[in-house]
Amino acid sequence: MTTVKQCIDQKTNTIFSVRSSDYVEVALLLMRDNRVRSVLVIDDGVLVGIVSQGDCAIKVLLPNNSAKQTVVSKIMTAKPLTVSLSNSLDECMAIMVHKHIRHLPVVENNKVLGVISIGDIVKSIIELQGNQIKFLETYIRGHGV
Repeated sequence: MTTVKQCIDQKTNTIFSVRSSDYVEVALLLMRDNRVRSVLVIDDGVLVGIVSQGDCAIKVLLPNNSAKQTVVSKIMTAKPLTVSLSNSLDECMAIMVHKHIRHLPVVENNKVLGVISIGDIVKSIIELQGNQIKFLETYIRGHGV
């Protein structure tokens, strides 16, 4: 069972964040420039929310509000669900499926360490399945079937 720590250790783990007082445009530019679909909202070292591309599209762009005039605090998900390093990726997937979310901040001792995305979990599953296939191929070849 793969843990959040094992997954985080394989990532570059740059934390992309904005302040709750920043304009949505800042969050969108950060997402675009770094090819991520969400950014954390951190004020004075404390995780206060998360904002996704979907939040920006549904809560700002569709109602024809201005990303240059709307502050992140108005559209962010406040007090987001978080996981710790000891959680398994299976637990993360269960949370994501049940809550219909795609990103979970990783927090340990009130410090943000990174983000686990649904893409990270899918990548881990594919890698695990590839390893299992290789093992089975070796097993079959080694036993002369």
